[in-house]
Amino acid sequence: MWWTAWALAAEPARFVVTSDTVADGQRMPDRTVYAGGTCSGGNRSPALQWSHPPTGTQSLVVWGHDPDAPRPGGWTHWVLFDLPPTVAGLPEGVGAEARPAGGRSGTTDFGEARYGGPCPPPGPAHRYVFTVYAVDLPALPVPDGATWPVVEAALQGHIRGSATVMGMWGR
Repeated sequence: MWWTAWALAAEPARFVVTSDTVADGQRMPDRTVYAGGTCSGGNRSPALQWSHPPTGTQSLVVWGHDPDAPRPGGWTHWVLFDLPPTVAGLPEGVGAEARPAGGRSGTTDFGEARYGGPCPPPGPAHRYVFTVYAVDLPALPVPDGATWPVVEAALQGHIRGSATVMGMWGR
């Protein structure tokens, strides 16, 4: 029917996140694994690309999280916020000093304001979920180095949309 084609064409594009480093649901490369403690990876953040953020997006937030960590709330591996809405991704190995202009780094559960890769205890592989949030504020009212709970509280009522990609890693 002609109306079916019109309805499909009018549907907005979906906000998506992809990665050249993390194949969705697959093992993350060792170069992304934490370098410290009992792990000896390269501690390089994964490349992330996103497209079609919702209308009204004024900034973006990236959260890397291990929901399988053996502690309440999981483990935060990466927090970036106040990324400009014109940014469509991050290269692999982006550090605190190489993030997009205007973007700020939050503090992970490693106590560092930079990416900290997978380093789960021995056992089943853990999931590493990388979520990009589209936010209707140009900047979050939080200090530099804010932890995820502080960033998450500031996001309440301001999320226009989100998209994720998930990798696995275990030993």
